[in-house]
Amino acid sequence: MGNFLSTRLFRVGETQVTVSSVLISLAILAASLLLSRLARNFIADRLLGRTRLAVGTRYAIGRVIGYLILFLGILLALQPLGVNATTLAVFGGALGIGLGFGLQDIVKNFVAGLVILLERPIQVGDSIELGEVVGDVTEIRGRATILRTNDDIHLIVPNSKFISDTIVNRSFGQRRVRYRVPVVVASGSDPARVEAALLEAARRSENVLPEPPPKVWFREFGETGLKFDLLCWTSRLLHNAGAFRSELNHLVYEALGAHGIALPSPQLEVRVRDTVAPPR
Repeated sequence: MGNFLSTRLFRVGETQVTVSSVLISLAILAASLLLSRLARNFIADRLLGRTRLAVGTRYAIGRVIGYLILFLGILLALQPLGVNATTLAVFGGALGIGLGFGLQDIVKNFVAGLVILLERPIQVGDSIELGEVVGDVTEIRGRATILRTNDDIHLIVPNSKFISDTIVNRSFGQRRVRYRVPVVVASGSDPARVEAALLEAARRSENVLPEPPPKVWFREFGETGLKFDLLCWTSRLLHNAGAFRSELNHLVYEALGAHGIALPSPQLEVRVRDTVAPPR
């Protein structure tokens, strides 16, 4: 067994690499991976879980420290193989050549992931819109970010998309968002009564924040009726705009009926022209 472990495999510079040195490097690398994951979870969930830091902030700190531990572990694992600073420089040059042949996307996404974790334009738990995709950020990995839509579909989005594209972050800075609910009533309705009915409907919803208070805008005179906008803030259903608007639509319908406010009834006027010439 001892002879097998001391078997020479190849030489790196002045260092003779043996089976035992390879096994030691693999053991250090495996331990670094395990320690990186344990440290990441311990820092994000337990150590910082007792603080008032947001979930996304704790997640970012844990990820960065995990990457740092893994990087140091890789450097330590290369030592038994005789990889020094000079060898790393040569390897870096070879890696630079490799980037030009197809690795640039992987490195670009990894660097973008580090930028996301450090600058935090998005965090775990945020509700975002990326193009036509709307979902919650569930995980930020080294290469891609995981989004979960309201239909419970998980999307894997490359991190570079969040750096190069315009993103709508509903949770950025504060955990609340304002939604607009359009309402159209009959043309003969009293605008003051309509506004009172819409505000009453908003106050009946437990998902509408009292501060900032809901508002009603008289938007315009439409062809079919008077058009209003009910503006409400919520912090509970900021991830589910459809459910929030549906609830308010039900409450608005009940409030308008209670105040005797009619909804518009579009009418189609048809005129028939007599093309038959009258008798002479």
